[in-house]
Amino acid sequence: MKNTAILLVSCPDRKGIVASIANFVFQHNGNILHADEHFDEESSLFLTRVEFDSADFEPNLSSFAQHFAPIAEKFEMTWRLARSAYRPKMAILVSKYDHCLADLLYRQHSGELRCEIPVIISNHPDNKPIADFYRIPYEVIPVPKDNKPAAERKILALFERHSPDFIVLARYMQILSHEFINRYPHRIINIHHSFLPAFVGAKPYHQAFQRGVKLIGATSHYVTEVLDDGPIIEQDVVRISHRDALDDLLQKGRDLEKVVLSRAVRWHIENRVLLYQNKTVVFD
Repeated sequence: MKNTAILLVSCPDRKGIVASIANFVFQHNGNILHADEHFDEESSLFLTRVEFDSADFEPNLSSFAQHFAPIAEKFEMTWRLARSAYRPKMAILVSKYDHCLADLLYRQHSGELRCEIPVIISNHPDNKPIADFYRIPYEVIPVPKDNKPAAERKILALFERHSPDFIVLARYMQILSHEFINRYPHRIINIHHSFLPAFVGAKPYHQAFQRGVKLIGATSHYVTEVLDDGPIIEQDVVRISHRDALDDLLQKGRDLEKVVLSRAVRWHIENRVLLYQNKTVVFD
């Protein structure tokens, strides 16, 4: 793993942005390895991701903000700097379905997802054997219908103890409160078993089967206060036919869900996602 830094920037579009960033990195003895950019014509917004070798960066990355401030102010930038060597902490919430959880744990264990998993929390004990296999703490917090706030307080207390950088809902079949979501803005990633905005809410495969669609999909998105309406990170589809029964849709959908979720999580970890309005730019 190279010692690289990743600069993510969004700002009003104008001449000189790319040149100013490149010159800044050069003047501080950095070497740009990758640079991607996007211009949103509708909003006149410029977005870019610049990854550079920071091994010889001078004086050092800890003072980056101080030296970069004049450029950021000049171009009215919203920006952040990340380091590729940092392994963020990912907490997982899951219910009974195990396919997304098992896939995430395998990919993390194999090194594909460069993160730490300090805790898995579930409202059911069913998936504890999977967590035990990977030696990850598994906490069971039931969510009674008549007292969901109490359950959320317990979950948040565990999060305060483990300090996750972001949270993944690996088929966690509970709706989070606005208060919970606002604690982790754009840091909660969900997998929805539908190609949003089609078939929102519960049992989308059942809805798709009744509608007789020829494609079903899965969507991974950041969670917002509006159900299933957050910025979309990744989507994919699989074709079905009149021969497929409801169980076939469920199986094909689950295979798709874990792939879509793992892509979204990896791109988030690698700092490839920039948000604007209710959209995302995902730099490859």
